[in-house]
Amino acid sequence: MLADLRPGDDTPALLRGRRSLTRGELAELRDRYAAALHARGLRPGDTLGLAVRPGPRALAVVLAAYRIGVRVAVLDPNAGPDVLTARLAVARPNLIVADAAAQAVAGWAAPLARRAGLALPDLAALAPTVTVGRRLPGAAPALPMATGPAPAPYDGDGDAVIIFTSGTTSSPRAVVHTRSGLAAGLSAVSALVEPRPGIPVLGGTFFVMLPSLAAGAPVALPARRPRMLARQITTLRPQATYLTPPQLRAALDAGVPFTQRVYSGSAPVSAGLLSRVRAAGADAAWGVYALTEVFPAAAVESREKSAFDDTGDLVGDLLPGVRARLDDDGQLLLAGAGVCDRYLGADPHEWVATGDVARLDGRRVVLGGRCKDMILRRAENIYPGLYEPALHVPGVALAVLVGVPAGDGDEEVVALVQTVPGADEPAVRAALRVPLQRMGTASPDRVLFAPVPLAGRSRKPDRAAAAALAAGTGVRP
Repeated sequence: MLADLRPGDDTPALLRGRRSLTRGELAELRDRYAAALHARGLRPGDTLGLAVRPGPRALAVVLAAYRIGVRVAVLDPNAGPDVLTARLAVARPNLIVADAAAQAVAGWAAPLARRAGLALPDLAALAPTVTVGRRLPGAAPALPMATGPAPAPYDGDGDAVIIFTSGTTSSPRAVVHTRSGLAAGLSAVSALVEPRPGIPVLGGTFFVMLPSLAAGAPVALPARRPRMLARQITTLRPQATYLTPPQLRAALDAGVPFTQRVYSGSAPVSAGLLSRVRAAGADAAWGVYALTEVFPAAAVESREKSAFDDTGDLVGDLLPGVRARLDDDGQLLLAGAGVCDRYLGADPHEWVATGDVARLDGRRVVLGGRCKDMILRRAENIYPGLYEPALHVPGVALAVLVGVPAGDGDEEVVALVQTVPGADEPAVRAALRVPLQRMGTASPDRVLFAPVPLAGRSRKPDRAAAAALAAGTGVRP
């Protein structure tokens, strides 16, 4: 892709409303940032902290860092200042690049940002900091744009990116992908999506944007508001759309139409949700099983997932280059060229523990839930992921099983069910009777109809919050 992006190319790269950024403009921006970072003294193996909102500048900075062999530590403003401070202490970036708005959040705009749930530590106090984009009062100095030719591309291996996934302020956990591993992961995405040149792709993650741009397909970032998203899809008619399950549910609830192929991941994707996407106009709807440590690992199309009538969550066949086995506790382990090299501060590894209980049928993977989500009732281990897919009957948007302390060391099993807007609750309750009966000894003690709490950047079900909600009240099934 670095070779294919050349100044002077006037074909579109990023679509933003009425204005497009061409591939030539993206190449020029990348080269100017590469020269600027090189002029600041960054060399192969150094670390660049990135606190720039998704968009052309963020993409250009990432490409610039990759060009000169600098690894990028991705900083999420939503993590909170204490967590970010701890993460920066671990990553120890040589330089932080922030956009002016993000950097202002740490200064004069902090009171406003806190109301919006956004906060950053004082970046400049943690590492040298520069900003890109429109200047704002009190912002850190701008990244000086060097003149002259960009440095020669770095063609060796080494670390490419650091992505923080979990951990506390005392023990941050970060995934490290090498340049070769990143290339393998992006190749797997390209083989799955098969982007065609010249036809738009709708998606906001680097793992969607980079393979699309490499294939010559322009990319549009999904609009946040359903009405604007509907306009985007109707106007662009994207060949492929990637949205997270919460984004899909919000879009479907608002009547957004879909077209051609739709992909979803970053959180559990039910067969019912994928079927709704196809009913809204998509030719095919895919659930993608991926982790920060390996993206992607497996994929399944909606028709195959809907036809699966066994227990557990079918996430599909392993993608080429991915290997799998189970440990003694039934936990799924993954390996392959696209798997992360290591966790920051740890030794390189071959196998990654997913935290998911699973069973394997050749290269077919069926998940049985998260290891840590196990519920213990009457000395029986209940893995929610084995049974939650069966709860997604017509009218159900999202459903989870959680354990609630019963006061005697045992746990009560509660099904928390969120219906789609306008669904008839008695009809949904009636439709649940058979699936609940088929769950046998795992059948919930109570069913509670309420919105399922979500958390995190990918808006996954917050099981701790769901359990707290379930502990308050409920209705007998």
